[in-house]
Amino acid sequence: MKVMKFGGTSVGSPERMQNVTKLVTASGNPTFVVLSAMSGTTNSLVEISNYLYKKNPEGANEVINKLEEKYNKHIDELYSTDEWKEKTRLFITEEFNYLRSFTKELFTSFEEKNIVAQGEIISTNMVANYMKEQGYKVTLLSALDFMRTDKNSEPDLPYIKKNLLALLEEEKGSQVYITQGFICRNAYSEIDNLQRGGSDYTASLIGAAINAEEIQIWTDIDGMHNNDPRIVDHTSPVHQLHFEEAAELAYFGAKILHPTCVQPAKYANIPVRLLNTMDPEAEGTTISNKTEKGKIKAVAAKSNITAIKIKSSRMLLATGFLRKVFEIFESYQTPIDMVCTSEVGVSMSIDNNSHLNEIVDELKKYGTVTVDSDMCIICVVGDLDWSNVGFETLATEAMKNIPVRMISYGGSNYNISFLIKEADKKRALQSLSKTLFN
Repeated sequence: MKVMKFGGTSVGSPERMQNVTKLVTASGNPTFVVLSAMSGTTNSLVEISNYLYKKNPEGANEVINKLEEKYNKHIDELYSTDEWKEKTRLFITEEFNYLRSFTKELFTSFEEKNIVAQGEIISTNMVANYMKEQGYKVTLLSALDFMRTDKNSEPDLPYIKKNLLALLEEEKGSQVYITQGFICRNAYSEIDNLQRGGSDYTASLIGAAINAEEIQIWTDIDGMHNNDPRIVDHTSPVHQLHFEEAAELAYFGAKILHPTCVQPAKYANIPVRLLNTMDPEAEGTTISNKTEKGKIKAVAAKSNITAIKIKSSRMLLATGFLRKVFEIFESYQTPIDMVCTSEVGVSMSIDNNSHLNEIVDELKKYGTVTVDSDMCIICVVGDLDWSNVGFETLATEAMKNIPVRMISYGGSNYNISFLIKEADKKRALQSLSKTLFN
């Protein structure tokens, strides 16, 4: 069985919901479908929550009414029979009356997650009803019945597998199984969400749980490109990536995929394909545990980076110095992107400045601190094992006219990273494309 995940733009209109149905049912084989909320819906639900936080039920009701009107228009366009129009309209009415019930009581953070979850619940019900109207045998499974996180807010893998397989056993014989992406319950049975990677994470977890033959992530672009198409002309999709290469690209700027969401698929050795609902015939990108030897695949950029340098003669031949430095970042829950060391200094980059002042104050206990803001990390990804002679030279040759603050190479077999000024990002990406791919 294949798992097919469709994002918000892929189900963003009645016409696109109909196209999704064609894609899902084309093979005739049983398929597991994961859906996001219709594009724009989650933003409206967050806006409703914000009004309720501010104790403004009138503002919340105005957004609720506007959103309900939008969905009622979709119903008239999506369904062709009065029977399914009426069934779905009744469901929509119940959903929005449920949202209105929050305007009449004390509002807390638990209610916000409950409100936001309704977007996926609405989209999956609408698509399931449309497929049933078209005569397909469809089973709608609530993600809240099997998707759960543990007390560390990480997916509870044994629970997910056990409960999902039990539900599939009960519903044998369906052509299509549909569930919600993103939403789940936490260890205390409260409605929650997976946060990182959202619906992509759901699809990966389901694929691993049912041992799917393939996980397909359908979006509105044709896979990961070898550079940022918003900045560089004539980019092209990368047809094959190792899981580690995909994770590096996702972490360093390729927004099509979250870096952690494919981990369950990686460990279960299930290929993930990134495909385009607007161009279903496009090859897209396949991510697997296979490596294409001796090939540079792509370039990505991560903006809003801050570099911090600590210089101290006390570091020379001292044990425990780096541990003390890293513990400061850990205490403020601030991840480090890049690290470079010398005999008397260490430089690090971060992408979260929320505790920058406190971190700098504590680092001053150990040496002289310098901070560089408005920086950018440029990441070159591929089979960059040190035995592949000359690859690092190619990358540095492309950067010869760009001032480089830091270089990181050797921490991974798949990545060379350059820390540069944000103002130089465009020139760097264009130069790398010209040198590496053209």
